[in-house]
Amino acid sequence: RAKRDDEITDDDIISLIMGLCKSERQTLEYKKETTSEYLEILEAYLPKMATEAEITAWAKENVDLSQFKNAMQAMGPIMKHFGKSADGNVVKKVLGTLG
Repeated sequence: RAKRDDEITDDDIISLIMGLCKSERQTLEYKKETTSEYLEILEAYLPKMATEAEITAWAKENVDLSQFKNAMQAMGPIMKHFGKSADGNVVKKVLGTLG
């Protein structure tokens, strides 16, 4: 069911904008372009994304990779900590270098 106005959260809005950004990036990739004014405007409304260095530092400090069968299973705790401020592809890259 659709949410009522009073049920919409900031996370809902962030998810919506992230989806629009992803769609615009795919369009730009198809057009062989790198950026657009529309994408820049959308990204201005998103929270600051965690950097690869920030994710790496947190993972080294807080995640014991030995308790997982493979490094990618550690993605859950990292994404839970960073929430929408971490790009899943960046987390995968970090885990690839740590694992």
